[in-house]
Amino acid sequence: MNEQIPVLREVDHGTARLMPDVDRERAWLLTVDGAPQSYVDLDAPDHLEFEYARRLGHVVDGAAAEGAPLDVLHLGGGALSLPRYVSVTRPGSRQAVVEADAGLVALVAEHLPLPEGSGVTVHTDDARAWLEAAPAESADLIVGDVFGGSRVPAHLTSLAYARELRRVLRPGGIYAANLADGAPFAFLRGQLATFAAVFPELALIAEPAVLRGRRFGNAILVASDAPLDLPGLTRRAAGDAFPARVEHGDALRRFTGDAAPVDDAEAVGSPVPPDGAFGIG
Repeated sequence: MNEQIPVLREVDHGTARLMPDVDRERAWLLTVDGAPQSYVDLDAPDHLEFEYARRLGHVVDGAAAEGAPLDVLHLGGGALSLPRYVSVTRPGSRQAVVEADAGLVALVAEHLPLPEGSGVTVHTDDARAWLEAAPAESADLIVGDVFGGSRVPAHLTSLAYARELRRVLRPGGIYAANLADGAPFAFLRGQLATFAAVFPELALIAEPAVLRGRRFGNAILVASDAPLDLPGLTRRAAGDAFPARVEHGDALRRFTGDAAPVDDAEAVGSPVPPDGAFGIG
């Protein structure tokens, strides 16, 4: 086995580092400014190492019949963990990835290239600008996983952004976003109120300890104009190594409380995570 050498490079939005996994021959961890961004195993592209990535994978699994191809728009790219997963679990899918960091896109293309015929195209652009230019009803699934400096950017949290998502999604399409917050959940509750104003169906996937405010962590927001596969999501999330809960309906409305939707003028990014909040799950 050839020894893999770590890669360190300045990219547009920080210092990126690719670290080999000593337990997997062709697996790599990508960090930017020390914050874990992606984990990719080139020999097992269906392996999702991070807990939040597995939960996004659960949404992918329930978005259509098993193995059926999807048209997917990924806002935020990293090392393309989820696009690789979709490519092998739903062959024939057409996927567009929008990543603002051109240096990061080049690094990933050089060291973690996509296989021939993956069906994935990568674009360097701002996620909202790309979304606003996208054709109406052109996506079955949109995934939001954009973090700048470990925070979700403010312009990807507003009512106007949510309305653009609904415009681009086909009827019955799904939006799934990786968010992060901790008690008292001002950001997360505001996001739930914002998306509830645009989408009639919402769910939230997170570990019980996060939902109870015991620690800062990731939460996956799922939104659609059609009923979600809640039994399937609940079953898959409960079966993870670190089981998560799926909140919806009255329980989710109680969690949201009196939070109000946010418009562009009021939007703020997600809170700065405490030291050590994120790692490989």
